[in-house]
Amino acid sequence: MQNSEKLTPEQNSEFLKGSAEISFTTGSRVEVYGWVQGILVAQQFASQSRAKRGTIRAFVEKVTGLSVAQTTRLIRQYRETGMVVLQTAQRQRFARKYTDGDITLLAGVDRAHEWLSGPATRCILRREYERFGKEQFARLAGISSAHLYNLRRSLRYRKVAAVFEPTRPSPVSIGERRRPDPQNRPGYLRVDTVHQGDRDGVKGVYHINAVDAVTQWQVVGCVSRISEQFLLPVLEAMLHQFPFRILGFHTDNGSEFINHSVARLLNNLLIEFSKSRACRSQDNALVEGKNGAVIRKLIGYGHIASQHAEAVQKFHTAQLNPYLNFHRPSGFATVSLDAQGKRRRTYKAEDYATPYEKLKSLPAASKYLKPGVSFALLDRLGQTMSDTESAKKMGRAKAELLRRCKSESPTPPKCS
Repeated sequence: MQNSEKLTPEQNSEFLKGSAEISFTTGSRVEVYGWVQGILVAQQFASQSRAKRGTIRAFVEKVTGLSVAQTTRLIRQYRETGMVVLQTAQRQRFARKYTDGDITLLAGVDRAHEWLSGPATRCILRREYERFGKEQFARLAGISSAHLYNLRRSLRYRKVAAVFEPTRPSPVSIGERRRPDPQNRPGYLRVDTVHQGDRDGVKGVYHINAVDAVTQWQVVGCVSRISEQFLLPVLEAMLHQFPFRILGFHTDNGSEFINHSVARLLNNLLIEFSKSRACRSQDNALVEGKNGAVIRKLIGYGHIASQHAEAVQKFHTAQLNPYLNFHRPSGFATVSLDAQGKRRRTYKAEDYATPYEKLKSLPAASKYLKPGVSFALLDRLGQTMSDTESAKKMGRAKAELLRRCKSESPTPPKCS
C-alpha cells in the first residue's frame, strides 16, 4: 500500500471493513518491521485511546499477516525502545579446535594406512608430531579416539576421504602338538599361508605370513607354489629378515609346513617345531588375524597369477615388511582374570606401538638380537621416513605392482 501511514484511525476502520476478503503479500522481515515502525510512529500509537490502538493493531495484522502474538511483541518493543528492529538469536557456540585442514590431514593418514582402528591411528598421529617433528600434526597428536571417529563421520572427511578357509589336517606326525610358551621372549613365530586364488585354470600366488608372538614383528613372503622347490628358499629368506634369533616355529596342520623338508630346515637352524592342537583355534589365532588385517586388507582378494610371485616377493621384502615393522602400530593386549577365572583382554591406548618399539621395550632386548644387528642400525632404518611417508611409498609401490600384474596376466580363453 502506498502512503498507508498517512491514513487516519477512521480510514483504518473503513479499510478493515471493506477488505475482509483481501490478503496481502509482504516482503522480507526487515521491510515488514520497518513498515510497522512507520505506522506506529505516524499514527502516534502510544498517545491514542485504547479503541484506536486496537484499530491500529488490527490494521497492522491485516496488512503484514503477522499473528496476534507477533504483533503484540513488536508493539511492546516499540513502546519500550521506540523502535521495531529485527533481533538475531545469540546462540552459545563452543570454540572449534580441529580445522578443515586437520580433517583433510587425518583423511590423508587414513588413506595411506588404509583405515586402521582409532587407537592405532592416534598412535600414528602422535608419532608424526613427537617422533618425526611434523608441526601440522600438533593438534591431531592429542585427539581422543572418540573425537577421531567424530571427525571421520563429518561431511568434510567424507568428501576428502576375511574369510579364511581351513586347511586340511595332515596325518604326518611331524612337530610337537602344543601351544608355544614364549615367556615374553621374541623369536617364537606363528606361520600361515594365504592363497591369492585361481582363475580360469591359472594358479595364483601364495603369501607366507610369519608373525612373532611377543613383538608382532611380521615378515611376509610369496611363492608361486607351496611345494618344497619353491617354499624352502623363500622360507629361509624370511627367517633371515627377523632381527632377533628364531627359537620356535608354530603352524597349523597344513601339509605345506608339516613335511620332512620343512622339519629338516628348522632342525638345521636349531628351531623347535610345533603345531596347533585339535579344537584349539586360539593356538594360531595371531597369524590368522594378521592374514585378514594385513594381507587381505592391503593386497585384497583379486587374482595374482603365479608368474608374478618373484615381483610380489620383492615388494614384500623392500616395501611391505619395513612398513609393517617400523611404521604400522599394533595393539598389545593386557590380559587379566575376572572373578570367574576367565581371561579378559583389554587394549589400552598406551598399549599401541610398532613391533620395533615393542622389541626395544623388552627387558634386556639387545641380547635377543642376531650377531651383527644392533639397535643403532635398526634406528637408522626406522628414521629414514615418517610413518605416513612410508605408508604412501608402500601404497604407490603396491598400486604399480597390482597394475603390472593385471596388465601382464594371461587373457582367459573365450568360450566358443
